[in-house]
Amino acid sequence: MTLSHGPLGQSVSYVSQYDPTLLFPIARSHNRAALNLAGGKLPFTGVDLWNAYELSWLDAKGKPRIAMATFSVPADSPNIIESKSFKLYLNSFNQTRLVNSAALRGRLERDLSAAAGAPVGLDFFLPQRFSELQMGELDGIYIDKLDIEIDTYEPAPELLRTRPGAPVEETLASRLLKSNCPVTGQPDWASVQIRYRGAPIDRESLLRYIVSFRQHAEFHEHCVERIFTDIMQACRPDQLTVYARYTRRGGLDINPWRSNFETAPPADLRTVRQ
Repeated sequence: MTLSHGPLGQSVSYVSQYDPTLLFPIARSHNRAALNLAGGKLPFTGVDLWNAYELSWLDAKGKPRIAMATFSVPADSPNIIESKSFKLYLNSFNQTRLVNSAALRGRLERDLSAAAGAPVGLDFFLPQRFSELQMGELDGIYIDKLDIEIDTYEPAPELLRTRPGAPVEETLASRLLKSNCPVTGQPDWASVQIRYRGAPIDRESLLRYIVSFRQHAEFHEHCVERIFTDIMQACRPDQLTVYARYTRRGGLDINPWRSNFETAPPADLRTVRQ
């Protein structure tokens, strides 16, 4: 299926009874082919962390129940799930009676795994667990205050460069990542963290590169993989992790994490802007 067949950017009716056919998978291979990543071993491991803040259903007596959930979609799954279809799918539970929250969990895990083409993890937060949820900010050295001129607003990997010097281990971060939805053109705002070991990355060039996504149209997952690939090719670090926290839309936020040396993503802390 192509995006022209999906719900994004089209007027659709909200379905309030359970309907797993609303989920719209998109093959990762299309974007990865453009990055020369298709058909071989990926240069990273990773996961897409989805947080759902608007999850509700009816219990066996017809009383509304609410919860929050975190879904972990592995980066090596064949598909991403288009976000509007994800939202419509979750809303299809609004008037659906279920015997208990375990029944909801079972349907979510089964349906999302089928759409992604790989097992999707789920952490379920009923109201009694809400107090466990915390907020935080990406750690690292923020480079946003650098006093530089910028005039490039489409991805420009040629901006990236390293500085002379011994290899370093450092974590750099920025709150200035912005891209656009490839269908609707709506802005997608994010903070991004780059953790690496290797030749020192020139911070001014990195900030110019991050800002160069400002007019770029691509899904969140694709942007993070593009950033990872561009930094690897231009700066050649021995180790690299790229992690982005995107602000929510429609009750969902998406947080892609890609690394060639870390084995697990960081804690799923919601940032202030999320």
